[in-house]
Amino acid sequence: MRVAVIGAGLMGHAIAYMLAAAGHPVALQDPSKETLATVPDRFARIAETLGDENDAIDRVCLFSNLAEAVEGAGMVIEAAPEKPGLKQALFAELDTLTGPDVILASNTSVIPITRISERVQAKSRVIGTHFWNPPHIVRLVEVIQTEHTNLDHVDAAIAILTNAGMSPVHVKKDVPGFIGNRLQHALKREAIALVADGVCDAKTLDFVVREGFGARLGVIGPLEQSDMISVAMTLDIHEVLMPHLDNTAEAHPFLREKVAKGETGMPVGRGFADWTAEDAQEVRDRFARFMSARAAEIRSAKANKRKPA
Repeated sequence: MRVAVIGAGLMGHAIAYMLAAAGHPVALQDPSKETLATVPDRFARIAETLGDENDAIDRVCLFSNLAEAVEGAGMVIEAAPEKPGLKQALFAELDTLTGPDVILASNTSVIPITRISERVQAKSRVIGTHFWNPPHIVRLVEVIQTEHTNLDHVDAAIAILTNAGMSPVHVKKDVPGFIGNRLQHALKREAIALVADGVCDAKTLDFVVREGFGARLGVIGPLEQSDMISVAMTLDIHEVLMPHLDNTAEAHPFLREKVAKGETGMPVGRGFADWTAEDAQEVRDRFARFMSARAAEIRSAKANKRKPA
């Protein structure tokens, strides 16, 4: 199936790479010709990271014109900036440019798919495909249905993504943030509240996550952990703890205060914590080592698949 990817930025080019590397003909569209010009080099870097032959680019056609890009596509994946109005306008245009059986998918991180598709007439073909950054390393994709979605389109998208080496999951209700970002930001809300309330400072909090329960999250999920230790124990803990967790129903005032003061993170030397250039670089280096290790795992898994039985 020919797939069109709309947006050749941070996410779009890597999504296009994964599809093209799996053998799909891909149309990659971006209004910026300067951005499109960088795609071959960025594909080459992904290929090097994954230990692939650098031939995925041979199956990609680059377009600045939207109508030309989606012509003949069986699936269109939008990877435009996270602005509701922009996505709504884009999907309204895609609705007129593509046939009624073409799957229209959004890579939004948190915006409900129902909201994005408000101006689409054929709503049954609209789904969410939330990739994680970077898609060639973090292989999860949340495939989101709305109340209008034809489930055959969900099944087709999951098959395409699986063939491309991704790990798709079916999200059965269109809720803001879907699964992953709801979990991630529920944790972040409580983290911000603990620092705001003076329970600990930001660096202590992050240390507790990294060296405590976060150390096991890569191998056992939260509900697996409850089932392993006892659901009854989880109930006992929740009976005591739940009334005391933060339930702020909007962005926390402490977060708003940080942004208003210009304390926006490592580049300015202060966010939730104070940062020297050296300390900030140590965090970036730590994350880079983790990503390199994940890439090495992927390369090793590919090499093992190539070995004769």
